[in-house]
Amino acid sequence: MNSMETMNKINSSKHIAVMRTNNKQEFVDIANIIIEQGLNVIEVTLTTPQAMEIITTLSQKDNALIGAGTVLDSVSARVAILNGAKFIVSPSFDKETAKVANLYDVPYVPGVMTVKEMIEAMTYGCKVLKLFPATQFTPSTIKDFRGPLPTTEFIPTGGVGKENHLEWLDAGSFAVGIGSEITKVYQQHGADGLKQYVSELKGGERR
Repeated sequence: MNSMETMNKINSSKHIAVMRTNNKQEFVDIANIIIEQGLNVIEVTLTTPQAMEIITTLSQKDNALIGAGTVLDSVSARVAILNGAKFIVSPSFDKETAKVANLYDVPYVPGVMTVKEMIEAMTYGCKVLKLFPATQFTPSTIKDFRGPLPTTEFIPTGGVGKENHLEWLDAGSFAVGIGSEITKVYQQHGADGLKQYVSELKGGERR
């Protein structure tokens, strides 16, 4: 799968499950549930214990698209890619990470907050940018940034959940990152509660 195919799948899914847990087994358990329910684009944050092993395990699933998140340097990016990560996400832009991702034809989605950061990331081949943290912006910001940068695509992450994801998607977001809500629902309401959550999240989509 090349970079363009990967981004097309993310755009089609509209949601990325940005997950971190305290242990590998809980992560895999949650991932299996949400993949079964159709939320099958998952960002494994490298702050999760045994994250690389999780990437290896989940990337073997034919019905899931697995990436690595909280990638802070090019070495981590390369290791994640070699373990099966199909996309790389960072909280900020790093040019060496961009070079590695370009070398392997894997999408790199860096976090940005300013037009200057956006232009730098785009210069190094980043087609889609992570608007992070999204709590610092509103959905109308997408239109504002596209004034000077009309071809830029955004994935708002951080503070995006079931209550406001449609606002971001309707504003033109490429996709949205759904984070801590997923883990919290599982921990508080178990597998059945998580299945219901994903069903409502995906069922509320407007294409």
